[in-house]
Amino acid sequence: MDPDPIAVELATLEQEEKALSEYRRQLHEQIDNGFPNQFTIRREREVSDRRRALHARIDALRATLHD
Repeated sequence: MDPDPIAVELATLEQEEKALSEYRRQLHEQIDNGFPNQFTIRREREVSDRRRALHARIDALRATLHD
């Protein structure tokens, strides 16, 4: 039986979100512990934007699976 492509995509995105969240935590630690710089702040914004986009896609896929 072939796996559901929506479930596969959801699992992949959830793993990516987990990795991004960990990286974002590391960036926040650098910023919060007195080591902010333009690169770190810009990178945190990029990661946060990507994470928000992932959450939106994950929510949409979950809604599709539960329909």
